[in-house]
Amino acid sequence: MIPAIAIVPFCILVPVLIVWLGERHPIVNKIGAVIICYAVGIVAGNLGRLLGLLPEAATGLLDLFSSLMVAIALPLIYFSLDVRNWGRAGNRALGSFAIEIVAVTIAAGAGFLLFRGSLGPESNKVAGMLMGVYTGGTINLVAIGKALSVSPQLLVAANTADMAGSALYLLFLITVAQRLFNLVLPKSKPTAAGPEQTDSDRIAVDGRTYAGIFRRAVLLPLLAAFGLAVLIAGAGLALTQVLTGQWGTILAILAITTLGIGASFIPRVRRVQKTSQLGQYFVLVFCIAIGMMADIVSLLTAAPAMLAFVGLAIFGSLVLHVLGGAIFRIDTDTVIVTSVAGICSPPFVPMISSALRNRDVLVPGIVTGIIGWVLGTYVGIGLSFVLPRLFG
Repeated sequence: MIPAIAIVPFCILVPVLIVWLGERHPIVNKIGAVIICYAVGIVAGNLGRLLGLLPEAATGLLDLFSSLMVAIALPLIYFSLDVRNWGRAGNRALGSFAIEIVAVTIAAGAGFLLFRGSLGPESNKVAGMLMGVYTGGTINLVAIGKALSVSPQLLVAANTADMAGSALYLLFLITVAQRLFNLVLPKSKPTAAGPEQTDSDRIAVDGRTYAGIFRRAVLLPLLAAFGLAVLIAGAGLALTQVLTGQWGTILAILAITTLGIGASFIPRVRRVQKTSQLGQYFVLVFCIAIGMMADIVSLLTAAPAMLAFVGLAIFGSLVLHVLGGAIFRIDTDTVIVTSVAGICSPPFVPMISSALRNRDVLVPGIVTGIIGWVLGTYVGIGLSFVLPRLFG
């Protein structure tokens, strides 16, 4: 039996290897670092328990460690956001994204009603996680899952099903969606040359590369930003000592999110390079830890219902989004790009903009995606509490 504390360096070092491989081998990025980390964690945890290598104290340590990783990741990811640029999206894109949020809310609520028998008492939490991830991104799903104390197997199942559903969704959008939606939505009329990206946009688009992170000019400010993130995480987690139980955890996550967003208003903090990448690294560490806690039998049991729930959330919200766009006369490309901004997050917007051959929607898509990053945790947690009170 290995000492429980030996699990910590394993969780820290494996993502380093995966990031290193991802920078050199495109296949790693195509599979997805998050999925790989979950898979490694699941195999290591279940094999360790089967062979009697993991001590009983490991679960408690992993739970504490994973909570700490989320608390540090959240502010780091938010530091690079420029909330003041929300107005650059334009009224049409902002209206379309508002429809997207309403559509996801309805689809997630419908999923709760349909699958609460299959997913049990945590079905409202799953609805909240999907609300968060399809408004913002993976970090919102992770934050909501920890805030609501979702079981590790459901958290892994939700993330894995999201990857599969999102891949099918993107394939549909890239191939036939534009021609199909043109039947009910006004056709877009792109200009010859759309607006250029700003530095703020490039942060959102290029936020997955770690190249140059160890250069002195990058590393020293990044270490300072990391120190600030640790202080914010400590302040948030201290609230769990004031208010115990689940409410304490929820308050801590919301406080950390709010403080991280607040720090992004400080120009010196916002200009620090690679804060988003460092935050994503801590998300990968979290994925290893939570994967080690997941029981593979329970995970496989939850998988079919989770896949169906995710499919309804993605494609059900897309149908509602298109219907809303038709009612308010929003053009096809704006509906598609704001849908991608919510369902898949800002880094996928340039790919869709290129597929649509319309650079005019690039900046609005990125800005609305950033809005989703900011709002996702709040609306997801809110929905998870509203659903059981409305429907019993």
